[in-house]
Amino acid sequence: MAHGGPSGGAGGRVMAFRSFSRDRSVLDEDLQPGIARRILSYAKPFRPLVILFLVTLVVDALLTVVQPLLFRRIVDNGISAGDAQVVTVTALLVAVVAVIDAGVGLWSRYLSARIGEGLIFNLRSEVFDHVQRQSIAFFTRAQTGALVSRLNTDVIGAQQAFTSTLSGVVGNLITVVTVLVTMFWLSWQITLMSLVLLPIFLLPARWMGRRLQQLTRQQMQWNAELSTQMTERFNVAGALLVKLFGRPAEEQRAYDDKAAGVRDIGVKIALANRYFFTALTLVAALATAIAYGVGGNLVITGALTLGTLLAIVGLLAQLYGPLTALSNVRVDVMTALVSFDRVFEVLDLAPMVADSPDATSLPRNGAPTVRFDDVDFTYPRSDQVSLASLESVARPSGPAPSHAGPTLDGVSFEVLPGSTTALVGPSGAGKTTITALVSRLYDPTGGSVSVAGHDLRDVTQESLRAAVGVVTQDAHMFHDTIRENLRYASPDASDDEILAACDAARIGDLVRSLPQGLDTVVGDRGHRLSGGEKQRLAIARLLLKRPDVVILDEATAHLDSESEAAVQRALATALEGRTAIVIAHRLSTIRDADQILVVDDGRVVESGTHEDLLAAGGLYADLYRTQFAATPAV
Repeated sequence: MAHGGPSGGAGGRVMAFRSFSRDRSVLDEDLQPGIARRILSYAKPFRPLVILFLVTLVVDALLTVVQPLLFRRIVDNGISAGDAQVVTVTALLVAVVAVIDAGVGLWSRYLSARIGEGLIFNLRSEVFDHVQRQSIAFFTRAQTGALVSRLNTDVIGAQQAFTSTLSGVVGNLITVVTVLVTMFWLSWQITLMSLVLLPIFLLPARWMGRRLQQLTRQQMQWNAELSTQMTERFNVAGALLVKLFGRPAEEQRAYDDKAAGVRDIGVKIALANRYFFTALTLVAALATAIAYGVGGNLVITGALTLGTLLAIVGLLAQLYGPLTALSNVRVDVMTALVSFDRVFEVLDLAPMVADSPDATSLPRNGAPTVRFDDVDFTYPRSDQVSLASLESVARPSGPAPSHAGPTLDGVSFEVLPGSTTALVGPSGAGKTTITALVSRLYDPTGGSVSVAGHDLRDVTQESLRAAVGVVTQDAHMFHDTIRENLRYASPDASDDEILAACDAARIGDLVRSLPQGLDTVVGDRGHRLSGGEKQRLAIARLLLKRPDVVILDEATAHLDSESEAAVQRALATALEGRTAIVIAHRLSTIRDADQILVVDDGRVVESGTHEDLLAAGGLYADLYRTQFAATPAV
């Protein structure tokens, strides 16, 4: 199939493809500018909870300094003064504060979970909705596993920005300020001496943040590739291909290579974090030694009470933990930002086919006219519809290659209301592309496609899809019951309506004969059904949809003679009173078409009835003679 740059037809509108070749979020590891402000916008629906959460963190930080001060009172005013009542009352206060602190911790965790789970729901829902709106070209490029990874791993990573990261940064910052103020009040000399080693905290943070950002991106990409391999190999079609070609050992090696990549990066991330934590823990231990050394001498000289020293050491233990976390805040924030960045990459990928701002609904007034007016079409390049990070099979570096020419070139024809037009021609001539434009899976790069006199770019996709029904040569079925697969076309259809559609599709008797009837599960992609059974169920689904335009893309290809005959009878019912466009390689199935278009190399080279085209002696006559010369007479 030919690919190439956009081109415009005479008098037609030209669609400009946008390019991601200079998108820094795709090619570089730098984060998008303004990403922090964009992330904060997702907190707006949770603003009351976030405020309550922050207040809870403040209370928790204040409780952090209360206990060491109470211990100071026990030692100085109780034990040293020999006052048992002070010891007893203060000890009870310590217990009360501990209970309150535990309750505040539980409340904080509840608020954190409400915010985080609410965020992950909203973000997942938004990404899922956005991905569904992408053009079909996007799905031909992006790998399923990579998309699933964005909806799972990356969204969960983004959730942490509003839970562990938010609570960690804000809570630790408040704790540090509160503890430092208290320590300076108790003894500014010991506090200053204890903070001498603080600059050592800051040195590794910048380098470590950048390093972990890179490792996290790599880890996410490896996980996406693992998910992709499992998604593609663990469905029926993929598993069948692996078995038929005897490739399980090769698949295992490929999987082990990817899993080893995840393992190795996981080890690097774990060691990097551990090195950082060990260094900072060592600094905290040295600071505690300084506090005991300096403070102990002050206690001996009487310049400081023992209770005050113990309170300072207790506060110091409360200080270096948050300081360690804050020194590592760049690491935590960058890790969360990378997850958001990967989610935003998908959200920023605008669908190539979208409703115009003034789009109107396509009117339903019976079978309409379908018209192609000087239509040109060129398939978009991968950098115009997808992201390199969603294509685990790496793209070639450098600019996208140019191609010989458009897939369709100046195609014009008209399908009259209620008539059937057949498309025939060699493989790759552009027949399926023509039907894809009628369904508006793509927009033409030049000229126009109209239904009932309305340019498809001027009507809503929802109304167009309601008016157009398609049956392909490999009709997809979800791993669900027959009932639910058919109700996909009409969610409110009753069992009687479903069975009536099955009768019209010549499969009603078979459905009734099944032990579970409509509750029979068809299996992954309908693999529990034969090809003919699946096609007839697809026709029943189409009949439930009640479209005005029907597209049949080689609906009887790959079927045996008996199944083809049954499907053809079902198709006759489906086409009755509808405008139809039919692609068929078996020319015997389209002899009675009102119009036959012969497509070759992206152009309509012949048109007419079966008899007219045979008499003309052109490409159609050649195809017909070739096909029937190789087919025994029936």
